[in-house]
Amino acid sequence: MKWPLSKKMENYLLACIIHKDEQLTTYCADHSQLCCSKCVELNHSKCSKVTPISELTNSQPTDLQGLSEELETVMAGIKSLQINQEASIQSLQRTYKEHGAVIIEQLHGNLNTYIDKCCNSSVGTSNKNLKEEICWSVLSILNEFDNITVKELNKMKDEVISIKGSITSSIHKCTSLHNDLLQLLEIVQKIGDNKELCLIASIKCKHIIQQALPLLGKSGKVFKVQGKSEYNVRIPSDSVTFDISGICVLPDGQVLVVDWTNKNVKLLNQQYQVVSHLDVNAWPFDICLIAPSEVAVTVNASNIHEVQFITVNQGKLVPGRKFQLQHECRGIAHQNGDLFVTSGKELYKYTLHGKLICRLYEALGYNTVYKCAVSPTGDRLYITSRYHNKLLTLARDGTLLATYTDTALEWPRGLHVTPAGQVLVCGHWPHTVLQVGWEGQSKLATLATKEDGVWRPLSVCYSSTTLSIIVGQSGNNILVFRVE
Repeated sequence: MKWPLSKKMENYLLACIIHKDEQLTTYCADHSQLCCSKCVELNHSKCSKVTPISELTNSQPTDLQGLSEELETVMAGIKSLQINQEASIQSLQRTYKEHGAVIIEQLHGNLNTYIDKCCNSSVGTSNKNLKEEICWSVLSILNEFDNITVKELNKMKDEVISIKGSITSSIHKCTSLHNDLLQLLEIVQKIGDNKELCLIASIKCKHIIQQALPLLGKSGKVFKVQGKSEYNVRIPSDSVTFDISGICVLPDGQVLVVDWTNKNVKLLNQQYQVVSHLDVNAWPFDICLIAPSEVAVTVNASNIHEVQFITVNQGKLVPGRKFQLQHECRGIAHQNGDLFVTSGKELYKYTLHGKLICRLYEALGYNTVYKCAVSPTGDRLYITSRYHNKLLTLARDGTLLATYTDTALEWPRGLHVTPAGQVLVCGHWPHTVLQVGWEGQSKLATLATKEDGVWRPLSVCYSSTTLSIIVGQSGNNILVFRVE
């Protein structure tokens, strides 16, 4: 038996989101917004397309069955995302505890090894001298542990807290949206044939769904370029014209750029002026955000393959811990405590502490797995195959989902996924910056070309703080495109 829509649900549906005590009466096509009389008076009096809802019911038919199915699909996606996020928190905490246990075990081993060594070489040494030597050495080991290892553990703990906070915030958003969608689904299934209520329900549902899609990393919004600026990021100590192989934007709007040629990382303020730089011991290839003020950089040479962590502290770049890899390293991406690193031929997954989890993907040929990026939900991974002129899309387990080729994507290098799931990729030789659909199967827009000043682009990043796309390329300048 199908129960009718209750008065409480009807009032919920008709209530204005902004003015809770007012009922919705009109629709503003200029702003795609349902309005009450106060909304019209205060915010839409100059709009040209404000129409009573009663006049729209015949011109805008609603497909309640299709809407119900779409709501259920989005709700299932949100539920799946919540489950994965909760699993990420548990994995993050477990990894931190395991790493702490390993470090304590190493300390225990160091102490035992030294004491055994002292005992074995104690012939001819007085008990007093032996005791003093052991005490001094144990104290030295403990001080080193306190000064270096404890700091490292505390830093890792801060990372875990920061990432956990970000995931928890996302879970709360998921819960709120899921509750709204659940209520709307119940309304849609009981609404009957009241055309005005059907239209309002349809518009509200689509509005909530549009809020949910970016959270699911499935935003279909296409960027539109509004303007361009160019900034020189050369510093006096740079010996040659450089290649900007990686870009990362902090939440506060500061920008880090990777100077591959001069082997350094530069910090830019919100005005894109270089305020600090840090030299690294080999060629830095790529960079990703770990925490609000911390990044990780891949550093590679014939005998050096490592991930270097760097903290931004009061406008300065401070080197942190690093871990070694058993393979070459190119691209790097981070999502909820997981690090993804490319070698040129493979894609690997690591913990934040450098423990190899698995090899996710392997291809034949050098530079076939070059840069990598991960969707906001972690369910899709993207790879630029430089040698094969392709953009690859993988599932969470490394299964190939899609392959995209385009003449404007020859020798693809720079790759980035925005917080809403929009995919940006650079064609090196065609001098292009493209936006590709989140499915990784089609081009949505050519955002910039050689005519816009793009020259051999190597890296790209979106700043949600300044609403801009930043492009690094061959040369001393970065390009900043304002978008909407």
